[in-house]
Amino acid sequence: MLSARVPDLDSLQLLLTVARTGSFGTAGRELGLTQQAVSARVRTIEKLVGVRVINRSTRGSTLTEAGALLADWATRVIDAAHELDVAMSALRTERDDHLDVAASYTVAEYLLPRWLARLRNELGPATGVNLVVRNSEQVAALVLDGAAALGFVEGPDVPAGLDMTAVGSDELVVVVPPGHPWTRRRRPITVEELAAVPLVTRERGSGTRQVLDDAFAAAAPGEHRAAPALELSATTAIRHAVLAGAGPAVLSLLAVGDDIAAGRLVRVRLHDLPLRRQLRGIWPEGPVPAGPARDLLRIATTRPVG
Repeated sequence: MLSARVPDLDSLQLLLTVARTGSFGTAGRELGLTQQAVSARVRTIEKLVGVRVINRSTRGSTLTEAGALLADWATRVIDAAHELDVAMSALRTERDDHLDVAASYTVAEYLLPRWLARLRNELGPATGVNLVVRNSEQVAALVLDGAAALGFVEGPDVPAGLDMTAVGSDELVVVVPPGHPWTRRRRPITVEELAAVPLVTRERGSGTRQVLDDAFAAAAPGEHRAAPALELSATTAIRHAVLAGAGPAVLSLLAVGDDIAAGRLVRVRLHDLPLRRQLRGIWPEGPVPAGPARDLLRIATTRPVG
């Protein structure tokens, strides 16, 4: 740790400016300071180092022998500070030119496109975005490993080592094709009836599957569940499988809302099985990432979904 007797960078820069110009007044004008402020800063430097560093006379201001030594050392410190500033600027530029983001399937397909469009409008085309689409469990692993600066997930749990913020909520709904026997029912489907039917589901590790599994476990603990009719890793594939008669599915309303409105799929009422979930932005534990990652997270939380 530096001692309290080391002048700060502004003071060292002031000393060098006075040495170069030979005048408190000229140095002050260059640095945006009054002559009185320059004099006060020089007195502070001399109190810190314990010796006089500048001689003032009617002919101008000159460094003392100790001041010349201090100026020589200060030059090296200021040069190193400039190198650090340039290096940090390069890091900021590199950071601002690229963003690695990972997202679960529902967020990637139905929310991220408009978020990324807004990001491009704000930052311009120079900021490149690399988007990796995986299930929620895999997205969390990518962010933990540093392969993505920011992630978006749908599951109820976020692993240790990550911080998070809600970007909205989503509802899962039971859907079947037109003509399915459930479309003619007047009573909602019970949890037990849904558990007894082989469903077309997402794979384990996906947010959709985790929410469904947790809801079943809470609503009907110990209830036997039929094995899935199919396990697929993409919502689009599940929609087509349902339309082909493979079985009912539980999918995000974000993903099937248009299908329901157009009559391609039918939403079946479900009795006493809440299927809402939080959508979250995640990043490595600590402050929110800087640069375009922070901008994208701000965009995602400006108008939360749901």
